[in-house]
Amino acid sequence: MSSAPRLYPMAALIRLTLISLYLALVLPLPLLAPGDLRLWMALAVPAGLVLVLAITSERVELDEQGLRVGHPPWCSWWLRRGWSLPWEAIRGLTPVATSQGGRVFYVRSQGPGGGLATMATPGTGPSRQPTASEVDGGDVEPGGIKAGSGGRSYLLPQRIAGFEDFLTRFSAASGIDTRSVGRITPPWTYQLLALLSGLLLVAELGMLAIGGFGGFGLPGSETHGWG
Repeated sequence: MSSAPRLYPMAALIRLTLISLYLALVLPLPLLAPGDLRLWMALAVPAGLVLVLAITSERVELDEQGLRVGHPPWCSWWLRRGWSLPWEAIRGLTPVATSQGGRVFYVRSQGPGGGLATMATPGTGPSRQPTASEVDGGDVEPGGIKAGSGGRSYLLPQRIAGFEDFLTRFSAASGIDTRSVGRITPPWTYQLLALLSGLLLVAELGMLAIGGFGGFGLPGSETHGWG
């Protein structure tokens, strides 16, 4: 691996989709709010946007020493989320099924218990989905970390840009096979959500342009109902 660190931010499609969805849902709220709450809503909308921008700024960094997941300095001091592992501490990946039918993967480090469930390399033997008791007893800590007698497990980022390149470098540095690792959801789901969010934003801007929203909280409006 090159000595220069490699940065992998959240995929642009996913980040823009989440931001546009937030804007589509909350932009009309200051206009629809009662008069005494309008100022608070106008302050809450940009504050919420800053929070969404911070959460979606999570990035992954790889270098010769190890793997780090966290946020840029402008927001890391207050989000206080993230984790890091040296390559020699990584012992395997544990797949866990989600309620939506997908799979997430936990990066496993060797713990005091010595037990470690890893993914079987294709062609070397049957792979088996671990049970909840095998994945550290099911106790989840902040930051996507599971703790238990078998060591610590960290949620592998699956929504980053350059995901295939990340997996290639991760596999080369850790020696762990990643051919069974994929994204949690296919890109078309975010493309559809982005389209719907964009249409909703256009409709809301159109309503504002013609003085719509049924007169709810609009400046100079004397009506406060559907009429």
